[in-house]
Amino acid sequence: MPLTPMRYKSYTWPHNPRVYSIDYERKMAVHKVPFGLYHLQDLGRTRRVMEGEGEFVGADAYSQFGQLANVFYDSGPGLLVHPLWQTASAYFVALRLEQEPRPDYVRYSFTFWEDVSYYSGEVRTFAPDQETAAGGSGVGGGYHLVKQGDTFWSIARRYGLSLEELAAKNPQIRNPNLIRVGEKVKIA
Repeated sequence: MPLTPMRYKSYTWPHNPRVYSIDYERKMAVHKVPFGLYHLQDLGRTRRVMEGEGEFVGADAYSQFGQLANVFYDSGPGLLVHPLWQTASAYFVALRLEQEPRPDYVRYSFTFWEDVSYYSGEVRTFAPDQETAAGGSGVGGGYHLVKQGDTFWSIARRYGLSLEELAAKNPQIRNPNLIRVGEKVKIA
């Protein structure tokens, strides 16, 4: 079964990275109590760290790396979509060229940090054929169903869009400050 390509913001990988890992971490504190015992205190989850490495091969290998580097320079979080793992709002924090580039081969590695303000604690998987499966609040077909607490800005950030891009996709919304629960917002 061919997998859909990984993507982040405006960049889509021509072929998926060969290595991909996700680190989950929970901070704990240890408190000593009398008689040699101790008490553990859960300080909560930290961000997930998503790392990987891959190669670009072919006549445009270095050009592909350059395009990925340009996305790295774009600040702010974006939607990281992996063909099998859950989709995450993430910051692109590291991109490394692993060797001297040749015109037809570039080996690289990358690191993304999850934007924890969007993490509910629930692990979900992304269905590549459903644009909104990752958020669980969509209606399919490239739309987001507005729920309690949603704002135009939060919807844009959730799907890796700028406010201008989301507004352009939704000319029927005359005032982005007045979206209503149950309203469909086009995201694709």
